[in-house]
Amino acid sequence: MTSTKIAVIGGSGIYDIDGLGSAEWVSVETPWGSPSDQILTGRLEGVDMAFLPRHGRGHVHAPTDVPYRANIDALKRLGVTDVISVSACGSFREAMAPGDFVIVDQFIDRTFAREKSFFGTGCVAHVSVAHPTCPRLSEACETAARAAGIPVHRGGTYLAMEGPQFSTLAESKMYREHWGADVIGMTNMPEAKLAREAELCYASVAMVTDYDSWHPDHGEVDVAQIIATLMRNADNGRALVKGLPALLGPDRAPCPHGCDRSLDHAILTAPDKRDPALLSRLDAVAGRVL
Repeated sequence: MTSTKIAVIGGSGIYDIDGLGSAEWVSVETPWGSPSDQILTGRLEGVDMAFLPRHGRGHVHAPTDVPYRANIDALKRLGVTDVISVSACGSFREAMAPGDFVIVDQFIDRTFAREKSFFGTGCVAHVSVAHPTCPRLSEACETAARAAGIPVHRGGTYLAMEGPQFSTLAESKMYREHWGADVIGMTNMPEAKLAREAELCYASVAMVTDYDSWHPDHGEVDVAQIIATLMRNADNGRALVKGLPALLGPDRAPCPHGCDRSLDHAILTAPDKRDPALLSRLDAVAGRVL
């Protein structure tokens, strides 16, 4: 049994957590550079919490430029056990309307300009992301959303695009009609993959702001409309987060789905062939198995 420490990575519109006791912004340096911002730490309902604004306070990082590896490494160094991603998204489904939340369970990764792994030449590892989110953590997010009166959908496929531009009409129709995606965003990849490499339980709460460009009555994405919906979603996002400590509790058993043991058989490079310089950078992420 270990102590629970919940991290929230807040996307567009969510830049802090309300009600944290002993709240303090702390700086964390990592071998992968500096994270997006300082990390807000404290306690909520008797459970340790951490909050990281994904784009930085003031929204200074574009989706491609978010330091994803530094963010996940920094949370691991702080002793985080569970990561909740909260982010804005567009919807490909009529039933997933602006203002609704979607508890994502699958991803299609269309990003191409980002570093996607902590591992590489000198220490090769392959983790499974067949099921990239943690069902236990996702269930807690769904329960917290329903308790807060938030319209929520359990399960959905998130198409991660590079951005920063929104989709063309042709792309939007392809993702919706042929690829089976449910929502679209710019930030959950490679974040979810890196969380799995770092043996952190990860859940994704996608907050719908618009219908992308496929909807015949919606037209092209309107940024002003998105921002208005985003502000309403941010209040609901904070309400969801407030409900998590009571559901997850201060004590944590091993993840029943093995998220915290994902590196058990993942590293393939022979011990005598591993690059010491890379190993030194993996001290937080993979220290348990190295």
